[in-house]
Amino acid sequence: MIQVSNLTKSYGAQVLFEDVSFSLNKGERVGLVGRNGHGKTTLFRLILGVETPDSGATSIPKNYRISYLQQHLDFTKATVLEEACLGLPPGQEHDAWRAEKVLAGLGFSSENVNRPAAEFSGGFQVRLNLAKALVSDPDLLLLDEPTNYLDIVSIRWLTRFLRAWKSELMLITHDRSFMDSVTTHTLGIHRRSLRKIQGGTEKLYNQIASEEEIYEKTRVNDEKRRKEVEQFIRRFRAKARLAGMVQSRIKTLEKQRRNDKLERIDTLEFSFRSSPFNAKMLMDARNVSFAYDGQPELFERLNLTVAPGDRICIMGKNGKGKTTLMKVLAGALAVKSGEINTHPALKIGYFEQTNTAGLAPNHTVEQEIMLAEAGCTQQEARNIAGAMMFSGDDALKKISVLSGGEKSRVLLGKLLVSPAHLMLLDEPTNHLDMESCDSLMAAIDSFDGAVVLITHNEMFLHMLATRLVVFDRGKQFVYEGGYQDFLNDVGWESDEENGKSSQKNEVDEESSPAAVTDKKALRKLKAQFVQEKSRVLRPLASRMETLETEIEKLEARVSEVTQALVAASTNGDGAAIAGLAKTQGELERLVNASYNELDEVTQAFEAQSKTFEEKLKTLV
Repeated sequence: MIQVSNLTKSYGAQVLFEDVSFSLNKGERVGLVGRNGHGKTTLFRLILGVETPDSGATSIPKNYRISYLQQHLDFTKATVLEEACLGLPPGQEHDAWRAEKVLAGLGFSSENVNRPAAEFSGGFQVRLNLAKALVSDPDLLLLDEPTNYLDIVSIRWLTRFLRAWKSELMLITHDRSFMDSVTTHTLGIHRRSLRKIQGGTEKLYNQIASEEEIYEKTRVNDEKRRKEVEQFIRRFRAKARLAGMVQSRIKTLEKQRRNDKLERIDTLEFSFRSSPFNAKMLMDARNVSFAYDGQPELFERLNLTVAPGDRICIMGKNGKGKTTLMKVLAGALAVKSGEINTHPALKIGYFEQTNTAGLAPNHTVEQEIMLAEAGCTQQEARNIAGAMMFSGDDALKKISVLSGGEKSRVLLGKLLVSPAHLMLLDEPTNHLDMESCDSLMAAIDSFDGAVVLITHNEMFLHMLATRLVVFDRGKQFVYEGGYQDFLNDVGWESDEENGKSSQKNEVDEESSPAAVTDKKALRKLKAQFVQEKSRVLRPLASRMETLETEIEKLEARVSEVTQALVAASTNGDGAAIAGLAKTQGELERLVNASYNELDEVTQAFEAQSKTFEEKLKTLV
């Protein structure tokens, strides 16, 4: 067991955490969450002893072995396999099969394990470091963003591996579904404190939100009571007969603890700008093939039609052509054969994951955003920079001083300048924290246009995808349906190899032409159903959200006017009373009208949802 007691750590004026304590018990797998820059990696370094706390202590049992996913790439052996074997624990140095098994799970073929590590990309070299950590069989495994550079197949293998982990584990990742699927507890860094619960991230965040809502309501009520007492003291201080009551209230105020207003925590809050589009087709790719000079084809004879409202996710192993396909769709690469037809008025927004090198180091965040669109004003750029968490003077930071995650947010900001009909997003969650990923998913979901997205995040796939472009089994194909349908109907080849195959039909049934035809027709119907449901329900849900926000603002205004009316009545200000009463009446009329409309929209939403539920039963 590890015990952290009264730990404080700061860098200059920035306090990461203050007087925090927690324990890591035997067999616990703990997910560590918190905003970027709030101290997650620093906490790992404190546990490892490579950094020293300002105060407090970390108690680690004698002979307790800790293994940490190294980010630096420094290899000394001749081959990948030999390098991975360096991670094997004492007594197992010659059990190369253990290292081979983990390397295979992380995407290294049997041929590649005998090649030098230097021949591989940086992403595969990081995988090699991960393999060394996994085979070391420590008492505690510390993993900091282990899914970076992993594809969805490797992430699914790592998920199974960590679920079976018997020792202690602490995990940092921006992938909420991955974290929740492997951890037993969640440890959150929030407002310089630590909170540990048994359960997943949603439980922790809901608990924090509930407690902060209660805190804020209590603070507001306390302030209201304090003002009432102060007003009483001012009014009756000079009244001799009330001197005792006044003194009593003064003592009450002195004893009353004043709760500070919770400081605002910056959150990525934005929405993509869409343009009206009345045509039925945005893009139509027919028999598209591509290969780099002298190389085998990455994909061939691929057909894909993109219509308004589509959410198409491209998924599969790394290095198989997903990013290349996205570049072809964006027009950055020319097809080898086939053709791509786009609507003449189509406006595309393209997020390229490797394009941070295209940012000018000497430009500010504000300048880079303005350069994305000729008509972008300085104020518009400032507003977008603020939405990307570069508020105030942070918008004047030079690109050269930004972290990888901050540069990624600049690229997203550049994407927001111009309205688009089609968003092409290549792994936009890299370098974002968990809360920012949630905001991005909401922005994609509410975008009125179409989205084509490359992602390895299974939560995004489950929540967003209406169709899939799949790179698996050595081929590429379009699947007409959502991700869960894909898992049930087709599944990943690697899952079959691991005995984890999703429930597929029998071989004889699969090979029947009639069965294949029926299944294709059913998939098409399901895809049409999902698109129609999204088209009908999304505007209703959006209107409900807008009305709820309007009602909150109106009710807050009613409360302000009511308080002012009470004050005017106390002061006997007749003119103010008349004006405020009129304003109050108008506000209450608007509140009632908004509530009536909200009720109507809610009923319409529920009725349409019920209709779609009945329709879905006929397709299942």
